[in-house]
Amino acid sequence: MKYLSQILTSLAPDWVVSSFPIARIVLISITVLCAIMLIVTTLMQSNSNEDGSNALSGSVGQESYYAQNKGESRNVRLSRATIALISIMAVCIILYFVSLIIYQG
Repeated sequence: MKYLSQILTSLAPDWVVSSFPIARIVLISITVLCAIMLIVTTLMQSNSNEDGSNALSGSVGQESYYAQNKGESRNVRLSRATIALISIMAVCIILYFVSLIIYQG
């Protein structure tokens, strides 16, 4: 690992190598903000079965189509936001650890 780090730092320009500590701080900050926003979006999502009456049978009952899907647009947006936040967090964490491998200073 140490040799890989030395090879990569010798190939990179000086400004890139000197910006790694700042990039780490930015990546950790983005990760923390995404984690907080992920908690909020997860808590804002409604349960798919609030009353629990059809938990065992799985039947919907005699509700209309509108009654079954009235909150779907909000839940769809929240689930898409959750997936986006998880993706951003994963990329930031991977980039952070790659920066640790490349530059250990």
